[in-house]
Amino acid sequence: MRKAKVVMALAAATVAVAPCAAGRCAADEPFVVFGGFEGIGKGKHVVLIAGDDEYRSEESVPQLAKILAVHHGFACTVLFATNPKTGEIDPAAQDNIPGLAKLATADLMVLFLRFRDLPDEQMKPILDYADSGRPIIGLRTSTHAFSFRKHKTHAKWDWRAKGATAGGFGRQVFGETWISHYGRHQKQSTRGRIAKGMEGHPIVRGCEDIWGPSDVYAVTKLHGDCQPLIMGQVLSGMDPADRPAAGKELVPVAWTRTYTGAGGKAARVFTTTMGHVGDFHSEGFRRLLVNACCWCVGLEGQIPARAKADLVGEFKPSPIGFGKHRGGVRAADHAIKVRPPLPERDAKAAAAVPGKQPATALCR
Repeated sequence: MRKAKVVMALAAATVAVAPCAAGRCAADEPFVVFGGFEGIGKGKHVVLIAGDDEYRSEESVPQLAKILAVHHGFACTVLFATNPKTGEIDPAAQDNIPGLAKLATADLMVLFLRFRDLPDEQMKPILDYADSGRPIIGLRTSTHAFSFRKHKTHAKWDWRAKGATAGGFGRQVFGETWISHYGRHQKQSTRGRIAKGMEGHPIVRGCEDIWGPSDVYAVTKLHGDCQPLIMGQVLSGMDPADRPAAGKELVPVAWTRTYTGAGGKAARVFTTTMGHVGDFHSEGFRRLLVNACCWCVGLEGQIPARAKADLVGEFKPSPIGFGKHRGGVRAADHAIKVRPPLPERDAKAAAAVPGKQPATALCR
């Protein structure tokens, strides 16, 4: 009888957590949600937006969301550039990122965009968010997030903008727009070095080893109150053991700043010009992003010495390059088929059933 009650309790617990699966998305929804785990980020909603057509953000950004959700408890919603006819993820769809209304409830916006030409109704949620004073993170090509060719209403945010909003969204919000490659693209990689004097900053905690196949972007000047955290050392090749390239100075590849929009409230901003999908094989780089998310939402006091940044599930990214994305993929395909950890009492109940593992074991 007691065994039967334990089995019934386990079944009830399983049903209770099923709607909160770690990655969930109806087949026809253009976004995927990860949540239901424990951690310092519990109660915080992060909206991550993947819309670059070269560096495979459509694969790296969902992985970042899984790390934030599974290891740190953040609720994460991932949006994608999407083909409006097929509903499939399509980085070449420059003018369509459905689901941006999710930003209304976001505590943090993470952008990985490149030369998007979004219509007015899709730009509005992004600009409203930026004006709200809530924190923002920009990855790699987000320094040149927008290039308006068809939709001109928000041309002042174009990366080529002049005048009062020179440099567009990239320079005004993140601190710089696109300048050029400093390291040779796909020939010279990046070693990340903690900037002198910033060793104690919470974002760089546990990030002493950062390397990635990203080439270093040229940054002639950081605008506003930017504070470099990680300096990029150009390496002579594409191996982490390669020597520094001759004649190349250290250039900022990650920094913080504040941005004050129309709402008048200063927002915390973190930017990195790293973000090649191969960079996500670096534990130090992944930890840098985790720490940055925590800092952005005011959790810097809870960042441990080495925040967990293990990959979640299989991560075998496609090669970078235009037109090289995986075809036929929908947002729902990024869902992970595990349940969040059960409360301790339910885990004990599961353990009491012979041959039955606690659900926590399924989440590793």
